[in-house]
Amino acid sequence: MKKYSIVIAGGGSTYTPEIVCTLLADLDRLPLRAIKLYDNDEERQNKLAKACEILVKEKDPSIEFVATTDPEKAYTDVDFCLAHIRVGKLPMRELDEKIAARHGVVGQETCGPGGLTYGMRSIPGVLENIDYMEKYSPNCWMLNYSNPAAIVAEACRRLRPHAKVINICDMPIGLEDSIASIAGLKDRKQMDVRYYGLNHYGWWCDVRDKEGNDLMPKVLEYMKDKGFVSPDMLEANQEPSWYDTYYKARDSVALDPTLIPNSYFKYYYFPDYVVSHQNPEYTRANEVMDKREKDVFSACAQIEKNGTSKGSYLEITNHATFIVDLAVALAFNTHERMLLIVPNNGAILNFDPDAMVEISCIVGKNGYEPLSFGRIPTFQKGMMEQQVACEKLVVEAYIEKSYNKMWQAYTLNRCVPSASVAKELLDEYIVANKDYWPELK
Repeated sequence: MKKYSIVIAGGGSTYTPEIVCTLLADLDRLPLRAIKLYDNDEERQNKLAKACEILVKEKDPSIEFVATTDPEKAYTDVDFCLAHIRVGKLPMRELDEKIAARHGVVGQETCGPGGLTYGMRSIPGVLENIDYMEKYSPNCWMLNYSNPAAIVAEACRRLRPHAKVINICDMPIGLEDSIASIAGLKDRKQMDVRYYGLNHYGWWCDVRDKEGNDLMPKVLEYMKDKGFVSPDMLEANQEPSWYDTYYKARDSVALDPTLIPNSYFKYYYFPDYVVSHQNPEYTRANEVMDKREKDVFSACAQIEKNGTSKGSYLEITNHATFIVDLAVALAFNTHERMLLIVPNNGAILNFDPDAMVEISCIVGKNGYEPLSFGRIPTFQKGMMEQQVACEKLVVEAYIEKSYNKMWQAYTLNRCVPSASVAKELLDEYIVANKDYWPELK
């Protein structure tokens, strides 16, 4: 049986150990001969690498483990690249969020001006990794879930149209587990769903169990009161910021009670609520640095010190499981139905054919085949047109080095109240991103 080689681009991410755990738990589905970590920040990657090596050796010593900052060593002889890079790391995310918050605007990683700013910063890093992959392993597939996924996907469409890149996001998958819990099912794989939209910007229009029973009425009735705060979530130790996001989905349901909305509509439907409840001096980036980052680095340090992963809390998560499912579908031609970010090309009949939409696709050895969706309602279409225009303008601003295109992107975003505020934001973000952005003219 063929065994596969995988490189994790962004090896210093706190999600890397979870991905390694999931890969090792699924060796019966995806046999491996090598796991490589690649990052341009050696010090950060080294905080995780030894623990990941111990995880690999405990599970299967025959699997080669490599942690490197050399792109040739990382990308040579690999079948899959799992890419989750964060250009500028968490300190730049903190600036993205706090600059917006200081101007009385939504400060969030992928929504609002912070997301557009992060998108401009991410484009060259993602393109660089695609180029490494194509140079050293031209038959490799890149499974790209680097944020902000919508802008990154549009940049790939425009600037690397023939690259073997599939853009994905785990957020709808996590929400589908909440939907399954609300419906009384074990997990999302006991459901068949229809979903459409953009990344972090979509709606479920049909949810059924495997017998074909319609679950939408039950789920929507529950969500009118509790949003995505499912029975399983109530039992878990959910972080307050995420709990609020899941709970606020009840107000999004009230706006259109026929569809289940992505939880991120909190930022687009109710930016005034978000601004009044956000702390301009302590954003989600600070939460991640103070909690998740410390916890994961501490767990990895303990594994390294003990020489064993026994007793560690590191575990398999939705974030990683979906990625492995996609690799398995490509490797073994399973024709699994999966939610991907792909060019519309008529799948949604009454929407821009060049837009990068998030819809169901059938995945096999040769890539993906989008499923035809039909026409979408006026409200959702209008929302999507505005958002996709913002995303396209960011990529055009990058290509053309255009100050005005980037100003237009901020102005068009639903979270920004006026063109004057958009200009103030842009001018401050230019200074903050001087080491990452092209010089805009």
